[in-house]
Amino acid sequence: MNDLKLPIGIGTKTQEQALAELTDMTTDLLPIQREEYQARIHQAQAYMQAHNIDALYLNAGTNLKYFTGMQWYASERMVGAILPANGQFQYIAPTFEIGSLKDFQLIEAPIRSWQEHESPYQLFVTVLKEMGLSDRATIGMDESASFFLFDGIRQIAPSLNFINGKAVTAHCRMHKSVNELALMQRAMDMTLEVHKAAASILREGITTVEVEAFINEAHKRVGAPGNYFCIVLFGLASSFPHGVKEPQTLKRGDVVLIDTGCKVHSYLSDITRTYVFGEATEYQKQMWQHEKNAQAAAFKAAKLGTPCGNVDLAARSYLASVGLGPEYDLPGCPHRTGHGIGLDIHEWPYLVKDNPQPLAVGMCFSNEPMLVIPGEFGIRLEDHFYMTESGPKWFTEPSCSLEDPFGLA
Repeated sequence: MNDLKLPIGIGTKTQEQALAELTDMTTDLLPIQREEYQARIHQAQAYMQAHNIDALYLNAGTNLKYFTGMQWYASERMVGAILPANGQFQYIAPTFEIGSLKDFQLIEAPIRSWQEHESPYQLFVTVLKEMGLSDRATIGMDESASFFLFDGIRQIAPSLNFINGKAVTAHCRMHKSVNELALMQRAMDMTLEVHKAAASILREGITTVEVEAFINEAHKRVGAPGNYFCIVLFGLASSFPHGVKEPQTLKRGDVVLIDTGCKVHSYLSDITRTYVFGEATEYQKQMWQHEKNAQAAAFKAAKLGTPCGNVDLAARSYLASVGLGPEYDLPGCPHRTGHGIGLDIHEWPYLVKDNPQPLAVGMCFSNEPMLVIPGEFGIRLEDHFYMTESGPKWFTEPSCSLEDPFGLA
């Protein structure tokens, strides 16, 4: 491989050498504390009072975690919490899970339980009545809850007025606190180091499966549980935004696309880097630069008060100006410019056409107007930014150039 011209930082180390240089980056971090969870509950209740929402059901998963700190998984059994607009929230769960729930509980509250042969939906309605709510109360239903939960409650109490709980959950979650931003910043820093390490071990003949396994171990070395997700694509496969079924083997001239992330105290990272293994063609160089320019155009358009849709428009307008697209046509960008991120890898708000949501302080976004060249390759450069009082700020600086993707020169 000595005669193969590679971008800076690519193919310089063995896997053992690259892993040995990684260290735990999480030792000084603290998870979200009890006081912040209580503040989130108060914020939600204030919003509910102002918008005539009587109670909010938080299902097991990220919404329950966000407001109460309770880490639990969604299943066929109802586990969650009922948060009234006024007063204390109450958990609802199977009786046999109470011991485990108490172990995971960060904020103490009554746990209302049901036996396996009993109806959790009847218990739900009973708790509402005990909270002083009428059978015509307005209930925000967790937008991530399965339909069977909503349907079970509706059959017992058809006069309840159900609305999408997203009105409350998204309102609170889309504005990240200083503590949330700090956890996300570290997660992004960690994944960027993993990206550099992964690039350094590339060699002709390595498979995508080997690289994925390396990235998983590298994330562990920097302090994460491992990969939250990992997409490694070579050559033609890079033109499929979320991958293909079969693994690939790396060859000279292949486009390499790696998209990966990890969790740090439940908060996520998500970074994509694309470069060429070997000497890039002039067309590859041209398309890579267009991708970088589109990403820069989106970032420049991200101003406080500007609709989210305008950020997508800026990226797409640049691509159209150089003959790519228009809209979602290929060659061009087949998907939205970006998504929100936090406890979920994709959450509100979204940088997508016609989204009127104004950009506001604390909002976090991916910036990834991917280019797909059908039958040839794809290029995705993905970094995240968050909105500050003075405008957008990168979590990680964008890739420098195709020849020096990590700014190592």
